[in-house]
Formats: sequence, C-alpha cells, structure tokens
Amino acid sequence: MTMLSVPGPRARGEVETATIVAFTAHARSVPSPAREAFAAELAALEPSEAIIVVRTCHRVELYVAVGSLGDQRLPDLPGGARRLEDAAAAEHLISVACGLDSAVLGEHQILHQIRETLNARHDAHPLDPILDRLFQAALQAGRRAHSWLSGAPRSLGDVAVERTLQAPAPAPGLPILVVGAGIMGKLSAHAAARRGQAVVITNRTAGRAAAIAHDVGGHVLPYDVDGALPQVAGVIVALSATWQLGAEAARQLVDSGVTVVDLSSPPAVPDDLQAQLGDRYVSADDLAWGEESELQDALRNRLEQLVHESGRDFCRWLRARNSVPALRAVAEAAEGQRRSELEWLLHRLPDLSEEERHLIEQMSNRLVAGILHAPRTALNADSSGTLSRAARELFGV
Repeated sequence: MTMLSVPGPRARGEVETATIVAFTAHARSVPSPAREAFAAELAALEPSEAIIVVRTCHRVELYVAVGSLGDQRLPDLPGGARRLEDAAAAEHLISVACGLDSAVLGEHQILHQIRETLNARHDAHPLDPILDRLFQAALQAGRRAHSWLSGAPRSLGDVAVERTLQAPAPAPGLPILVVGAGIMGKLSAHAAARRGQAVVITNRTAGRAAAIAHDVGGHVLPYDVDGALPQVAGVIVALSATWQLGAEAARQLVDSGVTVVDLSSPPAVPDDLQAQLGDRYVSADDLAWGEESELQDALRNRLEQLVHESGRDFCRWLRARNSVPALRAVAEAAEGQRRSELEWLLHRLPDLSEEERHLIEQMSNRLVAGILHAPRTALNADSSGTLSRAARELFGV
C-alpha cells in the first residue's frame, strides 16, 4: 500500500496537485488476475468520501477526490494500469458512460452499471461533492449519447452469441447453453433469442433460470449435472464463481468441438478445462478489444464532441469551485484595506459634507474593483490551482 503520490509517473514524495485522480485497470492492458487482485485491495479499504470504485467485466477503476483523502493509503497500481488527472480523468469517465470505451461501442449496459455504482455508493457512505458532480455529469452525458443511437441496443451478450456461432457452424436447431442467470446471462439469453436461436439456461438458483427461460422461450437444465450435457451449439458462461462440471460433462464438452465463451471475471471455467478447450475457449479479456465495426464517422465525432464539452463544463465548474476561497480571501483583504484607508482619510478631513464623503467612498470602491478585475478574471480561469496559491501569497491571505 502506498500514498497517492506514488502510483503512476510521480516520484516518491512529490506533492500531489491534482483535484481528481482516476486509476484505471482495463482488460486491454491488465489481465483478469491482476484486475481481481486490485479490486480485492480496493474492497478492503476503509470507507471514505474521497473514493469511489467502478467495476465491470473489463475494468476496475478508482476515482479519488484528493482534497478529501487525508492519510488514506491506496494500493499500488497493477502493471499496465493508467493514472489520469483532472480533465483527463473526467473525460475518461464521461467517455465510458457514453459507450465509447466499451467492447461494444455505444452499449447501454455500462451506463446502467455506472448509475448502479453511484446509487450503491450513496446508500453505503457519503461521497465527496466533487466526485458526485463528476458522476452526475457522466450520467447526463451518457443518457444524451444513448438517445442518439439507433437500432436495437447491443451488449457483450450479443458478441458472445456471435462468437459461439462462428465456424465451424453448429448443427441446425441446437441450442446455446447459457450458464448463469445474472445480468450478463440474461443479456446473452435474450441476444440468442433475438437471433432465433434456441436457449437452454442453467443456474445455481433454479427460479432465476426459469424466469429467463420463460422470457426467451427456452428450457432449464439442472445446475448439478452428473452425467452428459445435452448437445448444444455453443456455451456462454457468466458466473461469479467456478463452473463445477462433472468429469463426463467436461469430457463431452471438450469432444463436442463447440466454442465456450466465458464472460466471468475472474474466469469461471476451470484452468484445466480451458487448456483442453484450447482456442475454443474465449475469455472476457479476449473480447475486450471490441468489435471491428465502427460507429459512423459523423456519429462518432458527435459523441466525442459531447465527451469533450461535458468534460470542459465539469472542469469549469471545478475551477470556479476551487477559485472561490481564494477570490473571497483576496476580496475581503482588499475591502478591509479600503475601509481602513477610508476611515483614516475621513478622520483627517472632518469638515467634508455627506455628499463629498459619499463621492470619496464611491471612488474607493471603483478603485478596488478596478484593481481586482484582472486577478478575478485570472483566478476564474485557473485550471491548475497555481494562481490561487500565488494570489494567497501575494495578497498575504
């Protein structure tokens, strides 16, 4: 465990100047075991308003409000993970919410996961207002982005179904076996049904499997299969634990020649079965690079512009929020000095009329406002906080 200033390119002991820091471990550069170890370390942290964790099939991300962190120590970043600060961190989360950083471009599921993450975080512990504002900005942009997408929404379940049905083509009429009745299992079953593919579903909780089977016109297979599996066109596994197969079922699966797509993280298919399946085993990490098809250039440009504008608006809010204390302190110091000098002058000129006193006070107000105009403008545009610190030093506040 290390202090915040250590992960990433910063040297030990270097002063942390960022307001928000994001640590992102994605399947494209961080394998599942390392992501899971990182996630476990994050789960073991003491509750703090300064941190929030986003976890999906392909990513484990930590967002930190530096000013609220205190002496909290954070885990070292796994190899291949990235550290992002302020504008880069904000635009990354917004891009994720808009579906631009997913295995399925424009997928809706990631937006739902971010919303659920924020709701669960609110229920568990207070969240720093800066992080809350960032996540709200990401959700707002994500909702807007998804309103621009046409056609039936695609998910990782669609990609999994397509991979199971790739050459060699399965015999006609055989169903896809979906193992697991969680979110990804449900998405996969519905994706198969949309393609006109029969579905067999199995799950530790039979009632959940039966509900999905009813929705897609499929059948339920008992979870604890002692003998052989039925003939299937392919298998999609989406479990939060190891898929325990009997020896006969595992042998049949290997001999059948079908593709097994494991959407679980960590993988649910045992290592020895993975090895026996060879290149017919497809992990969640194998799908992390996404589909070859791209969004149309005009739509992609529009989404990227939305990400940029939403990130810019958040950073403007952040700059204004961060500059308020310095602006207030400088203004109060200037006002105090103005009043002191005005009292000294009026004491030396006791014979002034009320109108003359009023004119002198107006002049002093305009003089101070004119002097502070440039510092106010600069502080409002201060993106790094450097000018705020300099203003405090220069004005002695």
